Amino acid sequence: MPDGFASDMDDRYNAWALDQAMKSRFFHEKLHEWGMVTVARRIENIRGEELTWNLDTLGIAPAAWKKVIHRGIKPVVVFAHPAVLQSVERSVGYYRMLAMVSQKSMGNLRLNVLRLEKEGGLPDEQRAWAIARRLNPIISALLSADETLDVREFDLWRGMAAGAQADGSWRNQRGRKAELAVQKVVLERLRTRGLLRDEAPPRYTLTDGRTLVFADEPGIALYRRGTIQVAVEIKGGIDAAGILGAWGRLSRVSAGRGRKTPKRSRFSSCRK
Repeated sequence: MPDGFASDMDDRYNAWALDQAMKSRFFHEKLHEWGMVTVARRIENIRGEELTWNLDTLGIAPAAWKKVIHRGIKPVVVFAHPAVLQSVERSVGYYRMLAMVSQKSMGNLRLNVLRLEKEGGLPDEQRAWAIARRLNPIISALLSADETLDVREFDLWRGMAAGAQADGSWRNQRGRKAELAVQKVVLERLRTRGLLRDEAPPRYTLTDGRTLVFADEPGIALYRRGTIQVAVEIKGGIDAAGILGAWGRLSRVSAGRGRKTPKRSRFSSCRK
């Protein structure tokens, strides 16, 4: 084995193990934060037979309904009903994940469910009906796609949606921590060298008249009279492939938005 190879692999493994352990704990915390098990148990205990199930009004396909009934599965466990959405907190998330639909996708239909799922609120009657009618056709299609129905798949459907959602939250959180860490280093260096003239976060005026701005895209930008001189896109993590996405975002910033851009740009990647 070449000299230094083992130690290099040890460093890579330690970085990987730390990153993955943090990610796994984060996913586990989200499982409880979103109350996935608790909500599922509450829905399972509902006496769905006492509800009125008008299939056409609820957007439920008759073939999917028959398959559920024939299998001996409680319809309330599978299909969204406005009465349930209005009585069980976070049930919106239960049925949304069962349909494997993202929160962002629901928002595109002007059905913002983020607050309901995060804060545990309940939708009004009109919104509850709208949510049920959007999700039930998708759930019906999923049920009709398989010749045989396995109830264990329901948890897997929800798990797949929850995993995708947790992964997005993880990436956002990790990226935000990286941004704050880099911003802190930049400000400390500027203060130490006496280069700051005025501070009005997220905008900082330098002694030479240039303006430093912390934002989303790019993460850090240095302007002189409206022209970007330096643009920095920050990515946190150990996945080198993610650098390509950061480069794409930085390129878009440098290419448009009606601003004057520098003739040259440089992209740097640092690995700790």
